[in-house]
Amino acid sequence: MDLPVLPPVEPMLAKAVAAIPAGMHYEAKWDGFRAIVFRDGDEVEVASRTGKSLARYFPELLDAFRAELPPRCVLDGEIVLAHDGRLHFEELQERIHPAASRVRKLAVERPAGFVAFDLLALDDTALLDRPLAARRAELTAALAQAGPRVHLAPATTDRELAEVWFTRFEGAGLDGIVAKPLDEPYRPGVRSMFKVKHGRTADCVVAGYREHKDGQGVGSLLLGLYDGAGVLQHVGVCASFTAARRRELTEELAPLRLADPSGHPWASWTEESAHQTGRLPGAPSRWSGGKDAQWTALRPERVCEVAYDHMEGTRFRHTTHFRRWRPDRDPRSCDYTQLEEPVGYDLAELLRN
Repeated sequence: MDLPVLPPVEPMLAKAVAAIPAGMHYEAKWDGFRAIVFRDGDEVEVASRTGKSLARYFPELLDAFRAELPPRCVLDGEIVLAHDGRLHFEELQERIHPAASRVRKLAVERPAGFVAFDLLALDDTALLDRPLAARRAELTAALAQAGPRVHLAPATTDRELAEVWFTRFEGAGLDGIVAKPLDEPYRPGVRSMFKVKHGRTADCVVAGYREHKDGQGVGSLLLGLYDGAGVLQHVGVCASFTAARRRELTEELAPLRLADPSGHPWASWTEESAHQTGRLPGAPSRWSGGKDAQWTALRPERVCEVAYDHMEGTRFRHTTHFRRWRPDRDPRSCDYTQLEEPVGYDLAELLRN
């Protein structure tokens, strides 16, 4: 491979802000795998945010890049999996599988796509030092004939339109809005962009916890919500406590610890078959690796309010943040009906090009 920009390249990053800043370039925040694509003729490499190769997991994209991209280029973007009008991150995760036969099968059944939002090199020219406005113009021209697997990320400089997108696109499974300074060069590994993500709160039952990896106090709280059948389903975790707070939580939750967890709603979590029919902590996952899945069972009597961005199916998509204890809430009243459902939006409308 002989390109003016070669791997490894750290992607430019964004820092979280509370509101969409004015006077910038705006795009939707995609919920997929960040990737930098290097193409030099038939040679194609797809690098993850950490520099690892994703090429073997997306064979259909390698073919698409050879067919739809300029012969020699380097692009920054997001690998996404979309169908039925929205993104499906859980199905995208299934592609990271050790069996090549499984990957090939999924590539045929649910092919992935690539949304390009920056151009780092074209032919023999590196573009990293050029301002975003110039790189965007080059990217738009370079992808004029792309499709159906490669898409140009929709963008605007109209802040009011970006506010509309922030609300409307959530129904298609997008994360929020990214704002980029128009005069900024591409700065690998630097948080010089801004992201505004959706934020909500929910009252959840605290039904267990995991110790922190250093063995000093509570690392994460295990959260549950009751479904329509009255079953407590594991919906995610709450973490990011200070060292002092982790120790305090150990003392606060000590009276709720179960010496015999056999009567706990998630007592069957060690049985693989139980994970087929319900949401339990410690589910087998290729992402968990050798991570310790052990947890301490608590009587499901305490409720806490957490902040979350959005749901992926019946679980919180990301780790939630602790807001406060809710001693006024009956744990049985903490169910899925309190969760806000975004209005649906057909992703095909957004990706037309």
